[in-house]
Amino acid sequence: AEAVVQGNGKIVFVGDKDEALKYYPDARKYNLKGRTMLPAFIDPHSHFMSALRMVNQVNVASPPMGPAKSIEDIMNLLADFKKKKNIKDGDWIIGWGYDQDLIKEKRHITKRDIDKYFPDNKVMIIHVSMHGAVLNSRALEWAGINAHTKTPAGGVIARFPNSEEPAGLVMEMAFIPIFEKMPQPSVDEMMKLMKPAQMLYARNGYTQAVEGYSHISDMDLLLKAAAEHKLFLDIISLPGFTEMDKWLNNPKYKFGVYTNHLKFGGGKFTLDGSPQGKTAYMSSPYLTGGPNGEKNWYGNTSIPRDELAKMARTMIDNHIQINFHANGDAAIDDAIYAIEKAGITAKDDKRPIIIHSQFQRLDQLEKYVELGITPSYFTNHVYFWGDVHIKNVGEKKASFISPLKTAQALGIIFSNHTDFNVTPLNPFFILWTATNRITRSGKVLGPKERIDTYTALQGLTSGPAYQFFEENRKGKIKTGMLADFVILKNNPLKQNISDLRDNEVIETIKEGKTIFENKK
Repeated sequence: AEAVVQGNGKIVFVGDKDEALKYYPDARKYNLKGRTMLPAFIDPHSHFMSALRMVNQVNVASPPMGPAKSIEDIMNLLADFKKKKNIKDGDWIIGWGYDQDLIKEKRHITKRDIDKYFPDNKVMIIHVSMHGAVLNSRALEWAGINAHTKTPAGGVIARFPNSEEPAGLVMEMAFIPIFEKMPQPSVDEMMKLMKPAQMLYARNGYTQAVEGYSHISDMDLLLKAAAEHKLFLDIISLPGFTEMDKWLNNPKYKFGVYTNHLKFGGGKFTLDGSPQGKTAYMSSPYLTGGPNGEKNWYGNTSIPRDELAKMARTMIDNHIQINFHANGDAAIDDAIYAIEKAGITAKDDKRPIIIHSQFQRLDQLEKYVELGITPSYFTNHVYFWGDVHIKNVGEKKASFISPLKTAQALGIIFSNHTDFNVTPLNPFFILWTATNRITRSGKVLGPKERIDTYTALQGLTSGPAYQFFEENRKGKIKTGMLADFVILKNNPLKQNISDLRDNEVIETIKEGKTIFENKK
């Protein structure tokens, strides 16, 4: 098409220029000047509320996400943050993004490392997977974790060798209750951060953001933001299963419809952890043991499968879409089991989403077709942790993570996400990892699963639109769709795949209005 015309926030014409000028002579003209206009990017899975909370936390990730290369670097970053924010003794210092595989010591931080620097503060350093954290002695005491604390089912409490003394690391079901009772920024503070958080997405060409695991407090805050017309992106919130009794059948929370740009999109189950944290639930043991040196370690599940099946059935009966976080193939087996027990197949068009869906087996993909499951993949993992996965599970298994090409061959509609703030929000990086599959060390991991650029773009546009039952509203440049566009410096379809990372968002347009303009 040479021309696109929008009116009242929707696309009213797509076709040749002369016809557009004939039918819409008074329309304001916009010359792309050789730049490329695509449907705006749709975020399939990230953590929008993290963008708000990050203001009160310090980035202790390793390059390219952050500056830390050692435990000492992390401690110095926390100390600088304490000084800059004038944090008093006794108060919390929170860092995010540390990755034990990327620091010089190649081990988890312990409470002793932190206590040396911060004997008088409560310190939490959130793991890059966002599925756990290291706490110092003060924070462990606050959380009520000591040598007599039993490790909860589906959780990890690391202990020092040959003792029951907690070492500092807590993961999964041992971490969630701690995270839920952490002090939060005030409502006023959070409301002020709504615009900058949305701009983070808009700057990257997104007109939709996902809050990938919402607590009731998050849901209420987003409702307040929507009521006060503070949302200009579409925000999809996925309420978490741990508070299902509070949101299910509660008229306050309407599912599947937008109100002032906010939609509660479906319930979210977290079935396992992360493969880089060695808490993804696998059907065969990790080659390198568990996060606390456990032998014959498979990871673990957060929810017994029959309990999961019962809750999934309840959601289906209440017309609520199901979203599962599942990284390991055993967790994916549990998700498939729950969907089968709920009695749905592809023809029911319920579109259950399996988020991450990383360590899949071919037989599981065939089940996806049969049951109408749509995966949201995470090819950024290949770059960030591909080398780690080879070490932990072997090259054969690691090569089939995020198997986009096989999924495409089976006719499965998928999306591809950043899981921000686990990896950068940059959409061009996703295009690059999906088409190249290169690890940090420069190895091509799973060359047969590389896809072409057009298919990679669908993973950020029409794919997620379908997953959220919005394929008739967004994700394509087509008459009747929302006028959501992104204008890029380079045309990804004409770039060499090795150069796909090198692009820029010039402008982001939401329903015909410019929400971001690159003034450079």
